[in-house]
Amino acid sequence: MSTSPDTASAGKDTRAAPDARAGGEERQKLPLFSLLALATAVFITSLTETLPAGLLPAMSEDLRVSQSATGQTVTIYAIGTALTAIPLTAATSAWRRKALLLTAMAGFAVANTVTAVSSDYGLTMVARFVAGVAAGLAWALLAGYARRMAPAPLQGKAIAVAMAGIPVALSLGVPAGTFLGETLGWRTAFLAMTGLTVVLLLWIFAAVPDYPGQERGERPKMLGALRVPGVVPVLFVTLVFVLAHTILYAYVATFLEDLGLGGDTDLVLLAFGGASLVSIWIVGAQIHRRLRALTIASTLLVAVSAALLAALADNTALVYVAALLWGLGWGGVPTLLQTAAGDAGGDSADAAQAMLVTLWNVAMAAGGIIGGILLDQIGSDSFPWTMLLLLLPVLVVVVLARGHGFPAKRPGDA
Repeated sequence: MSTSPDTASAGKDTRAAPDARAGGEERQKLPLFSLLALATAVFITSLTETLPAGLLPAMSEDLRVSQSATGQTVTIYAIGTALTAIPLTAATSAWRRKALLLTAMAGFAVANTVTAVSSDYGLTMVARFVAGVAAGLAWALLAGYARRMAPAPLQGKAIAVAMAGIPVALSLGVPAGTFLGETLGWRTAFLAMTGLTVVLLLWIFAAVPDYPGQERGERPKMLGALRVPGVVPVLFVTLVFVLAHTILYAYVATFLEDLGLGGDTDLVLLAFGGASLVSIWIVGAQIHRRLRALTIASTLLVAVSAALLAALADNTALVYVAALLWGLGWGGVPTLLQTAAGDAGGDSADAAQAMLVTLWNVAMAAGGIIGGILLDQIGSDSFPWTMLLLLLPVLVVVVLARGHGFPAKRPGDA
C-alpha cells in the first residue's frame, strides 16, 4: 500500500520542478516518462506483495508445507513493511532520492529471485521479509518523489499517475501472474517480476531525475495526529476493512480450489480486476463531492459479495457475480481511505498517512495469520462469513463519522 508521502520540500530544492506560474506552456506538462517509471515501481511493490494469493496451491506443494503456512508469505511481507516503513524513512531521510529508489528496487530484484529459486520454506520467508523491507523503503518516498517532479498546479495529478500502479497490480497483475504461474509454473511468475525490476532499474537510472533528501527536522507527531477529529475513525476503517479483504484475498486460490473452481482462479481474479478498474474510474470521477457516499457504497458492495460467497458459493455463476461486486467495492478503497486520511489529518496529514500505511500492512499481516488459522481449524468456507462479520463495524463507523472522518462535504467544498 503506497500512501506515505516524502515530506521533503520541493521549495528548498533547486532541481525541483518549477512553478507553472514562471511562464511557458512547457512548464505545465507532466514528465510522464519519469512518472510512469515510478508507477511501475509501485506496480512491482504491490504485485510482489499479493502475487502468492493466486499461486498458493502450487507454492505449497513445491515448498512441502501446508497452504495456510504458504499464505504466511503474504503475512511476512506485510510485517516487513509495517515494522520498517517509519524507522527506515527516518533513517534514510538524508539520502538522495534516486539512490534510495534504486536501492529499494534492487532489493526487490534480489528478493524475488531468491523466492523463485528457493525450495526451502525458511529461505523463502526470509526473502519475502526482505521484499517487505524494500517496500517500506520505497513506499515512503514514491508519492513525494512524484510531487517534486511536477509544477505546483499539477502535483496532485503527478501523484495520481505514480500511484496508478496499485490498482493495475491488483486488477490485472495478480490475474496475469496467476495465469503465468498456472501455465509455466509459479517460479516463472516470480522470475518475470525480477526481469521487470531489472528493466525498471535501467529506466530509473536513465530517465528519472534526482533530488536531495530532507534536511534534519522534526519527526511527524503521530500521537498528536490521533487527537485530530476524524483521524481515528479513518484509521479504524482502514485496519478492519483491509483485514476483512485480506482474510479472503490471501487465500482466494485455496477457497476456489475447495469449491472445485481451482482451474478458474485466473478468470475469477480477472473478473475481480476488471470490476476494480471500473471502481477506480468511478471513484476518481466522483470522490471530490461524494467521498462519504462512495465509502458507504464500497463497504456495502464488498459485504454483499461476502454474503453471496458465504451462502451461495455452490453456484459457479454467482461466484463470478460475487467477484465482480467485490472488485466494484474494493477497487476504489485505497483512494478513498488515502483521501479521507489526508482530509481528516489537516496539518497532521503526513503523520496520518504514515500511520495509515503502517496499519494497512498490519492488517494484511493479520489477515494472513487469521486466514491461516481459520483454514486449519474451520476450513476455507469460513472466510466470507468472517469477512462479512468484520464489515459490519466498518459500516457503522463510516455512517457515524459524518462530522469528521467521512463527512458529507469535504474541506474546501462550496
